[in-house]
Amino acid sequence: MHNNKANNHLPVRPHEISLSVPVLELHSNHKPEILQHLLSLNEEDRRLRFGTQTPDQVIHQYVEGLDLDKDTVFGCFDAQLQLIGMAHLAYLPKAVGQAQAAEFGVSVLPEGRAQGIGTALLARAAVHARNTNIETLFVHCLANNKAMMHLAQKAGMQVEYAYGDADAYLKLPPANHSTRAQEAANEQWGDFDYALKGGLKRATEVLRLMIGKPIKTP
Repeated sequence: MHNNKANNHLPVRPHEISLSVPVLELHSNHKPEILQHLLSLNEEDRRLRFGTQTPDQVIHQYVEGLDLDKDTVFGCFDAQLQLIGMAHLAYLPKAVGQAQAAEFGVSVLPEGRAQGIGTALLARAAVHARNTNIETLFVHCLANNKAMMHLAQKAGMQVEYAYGDADAYLKLPPANHSTRAQEAANEQWGDFDYALKGGLKRATEVLRLMIGKPIKTP
């Protein structure tokens, strides 16, 4: 295996970022939005997200198989409540003598890129991982997934390349009062943002019906 470690002196760590992008923890009732998000990814984006060609049928099976009581999924929504970014934090089986780990996977639709959404999702996942006793955050992706590699290196992850794949690792400090308070604030911010956008969307739809013509949401 050829190892190529990311710079560990980078100052950014996902668990130290003050989130400016609202991130909502998703539940089973959000599966339709999750499905629509993943189906909206083009062929290349699906390949980068899942590491292989991924037809619609496989995406349907993936979403149906999500156990949101076991794993955790986070999302970012636009003004129309379209899920434009989502992250899956999957808890890995604990091996004897190894740290408890969770795998992070993320996808962002083209219209949501270069807005800090991927960074916000990684930060949210890292804080949640710390608060659920995860010691190592793990990313596995194709080595040519430049967006994921940039996100991992920006977070100070250690990256290893082998045979066209890449694995990135981040050792997480233990949880403390600060991380628990941060997650509580994150949850309130995400819930408020979702409720606000939902209210605005409903009000726009009512107004559209009243005047009989489409209204653009700013």
